[in-house]
Amino acid sequence: MTAAAHTPFAPTDDDRVVDATSTSGTSAALAAAAAAALLAACGGGGGETADGGGPDSDPQNSVPPTDAQAARFLGQAGFAASATDIAAVKSSGYARWLDQQFAAPRTQGHYDWLVAKGYNAESFRNSLSGVDATLWRKLIGSPDQLRQRVVLALSEIFVVSMTGLPVSWANMATAGYVDMLEQRCFGSFRALIEGVTLSPAMGVFLAMRGNRKEDPRTGRQPDENYAREVMQLFTIGLNQLNPDGTPKTSNGKTIDTYTLPQITELARVFTGWDFDTTDANGADPSYMTRPMKHTASRFSTGAKKVLDVTIPETADGPAAMKQALDTLVAHPNVGPFIGRQLIQRLVASNPSPAYVQRIAAVFDNNGKGERGDLRAVIRAILLDSEARQPSTAPGGGKLREPILRLIQWARSVNLTSPGDLWAIGDTSNPATRLGQSPLRSGSVFNFFRPGYVPPNSQLGTNNVTAPEFQLCNESTVAGYLNFMQSLIGNGIGDMKPDYTADLALAADPAAMVQRQALVMAGGDLSATTITTIATAVATIKADTDAGKLNRVKASWLMVLAAPEYQVQK
Repeated sequence: MTAAAHTPFAPTDDDRVVDATSTSGTSAALAAAAAAALLAACGGGGGETADGGGPDSDPQNSVPPTDAQAARFLGQAGFAASATDIAAVKSSGYARWLDQQFAAPRTQGHYDWLVAKGYNAESFRNSLSGVDATLWRKLIGSPDQLRQRVVLALSEIFVVSMTGLPVSWANMATAGYVDMLEQRCFGSFRALIEGVTLSPAMGVFLAMRGNRKEDPRTGRQPDENYAREVMQLFTIGLNQLNPDGTPKTSNGKTIDTYTLPQITELARVFTGWDFDTTDANGADPSYMTRPMKHTASRFSTGAKKVLDVTIPETADGPAAMKQALDTLVAHPNVGPFIGRQLIQRLVASNPSPAYVQRIAAVFDNNGKGERGDLRAVIRAILLDSEARQPSTAPGGGKLREPILRLIQWARSVNLTSPGDLWAIGDTSNPATRLGQSPLRSGSVFNFFRPGYVPPNSQLGTNNVTAPEFQLCNESTVAGYLNFMQSLIGNGIGDMKPDYTADLALAADPAAMVQRQALVMAGGDLSATTITTIATAVATIKADTDAGKLNRVKASWLMVLAAPEYQVQK
């Protein structure tokens, strides 16, 4: 499929470059045991830091990766590791595979898909219909795995939630926002942050859209929401950082990056912006895909000071915004602050300071004197020695997010939607589903915070950040396993798993579990765990086709529940 034709944002430098009856009573018992094991894993391990790592690796000059190494890489750089994907990585090597993914064309955009399905009809004006479907469509079915993985990561850093958009065409606004992330995720950070800032969805979510200058007569002041979050969450963070991401201190105390008056000053910059539409009735939702436009009469005039830079009173709204964003992106915090979060989303929840510093250095200079080259940053994160060498430290690696587990399984069993419906829906209910769903966070702080340290655990005792554990509790563990048991057993809607490869091995439980463990966890499942699962699966009779299918389903459930799979090393 060719890249989508609908690209309203200007081109950037990106363009350059099972229920219990489904598997017999045995499966219900196995699910209960799996829940207990997974909940125990939520207590976390110990360990002060992840493995330190060494200089950046150069995989193109090394021995070709093994099947397990290739699968592990694919679990970080994408979602799943099919036999074809593993063979491609082994043949081309890590770096060349990344080059191929960077060059892969974008498939049909979310907005264009919604329009093609008729979701731009008036009856959907005040609906979120179609958004979940198109998000799952690309996360599960799009061949550009790296782009989709990075876009998901960015959507968890530059958070917009479709449930927090109280405007007409929220479905189209959400689609337009994710399309913008796709267009800019491999370009410059400066272009990305401008796209985020002028996105109609972000404008609504953080109240920059319609933000107006101060009015002494009424006492109105510019809204400070976006000004605060663009600094705190999207660029420089709360505290001044060393290049390795550790906080700078003065007299034993951290140093703030900005003050409350500086938020007020920056808020004046972000005034005068609104939807780019002349359609008073808003019948055409395409304005939700265009950057917001500026109205000079609503702009706060006069000089403004952003951090240590003065924006002259002669600067109009677009010029003031440009200078403000330039100032934020130039701040030395951005490399370690954003770099660490990207490492967390792709590789490790608690990266070593040395790893963070190496990535921050690439952010600062890609080797060509360019700052904020996201393609170079992503490459450096995935090829770094700390990423390519499995962590042996108890605090190393990361807990796989629930939606990543679902996507990985779905891709591994060729789950697709023949009717192009992709009817998985909202998976954010923690009691019955995953406790997480794309673009449905309850706040701008995502489903979990990057600095979260699990309390009352060894991870907490050792001050190890493990953001994904913020989703882990008795309710979410049971909800995840029950939801996955239903999917494994029945699929959902017209989406049915293809178990052909598994059924061919059902008579040999050990071989079947080893294959599933390879594609899902690389080399993370121990021989003991594989043997334990295989032994349990072997208790299910396989003298009929139904029995073989029950073996397959039970095996998948136990692999997905295994703590050694849950924690990506």
